[in-house]
Amino acid sequence: MVALLDVNFLVALAWPNHVHHTAALAWFERHHGEGWATCSVTQSGFVRVSSNKAVLPEAKTPHEALFLLRRIVALPHHVFWVDDVSLASSEHVDASRLLGYRQVTDAHLLALALRHGGRLATLDAGVRELVPRGRDRTEVVALVGAGEGG
Repeated sequence: MVALLDVNFLVALAWPNHVHHTAALAWFERHHGEGWATCSVTQSGFVRVSSNKAVLPEAKTPHEALFLLRRIVALPHHVFWVDDVSLASSEHVDASRLLGYRQVTDAHLLALALRHGGRLATLDAGVRELVPRGRDRTEVVALVGAGEGG
């Protein structure tokens, strides 16, 4: 099943000094052959975070971060998913599970993954709480770095 990599996963994968780099790389090496995806939200988020010295002491310029992103998405089995999900009308978003503003982008990315018949790869265990009722949490959210290789 193709996995949409969220922003934090992409950052951990790209930056060897990231606390979750080893786990992200190990998961990616095991699963990238099944296909992996990015979208406009995850790509722009990657460039934003990778060029923010407050987040990454070794941050690059946006130009350098974009160059790194281009190298990453050139790796085998990558697909770009057009973001055609509306939170307002998606059957993949259970609004009753949204408890805070920090979950909105996670819910959006999860809905995009479900819309494309895939799953979301993340470092954030809380994302599993957003999975709509009737769906298998472990199937649609690959939790990386917390002892669950998904």
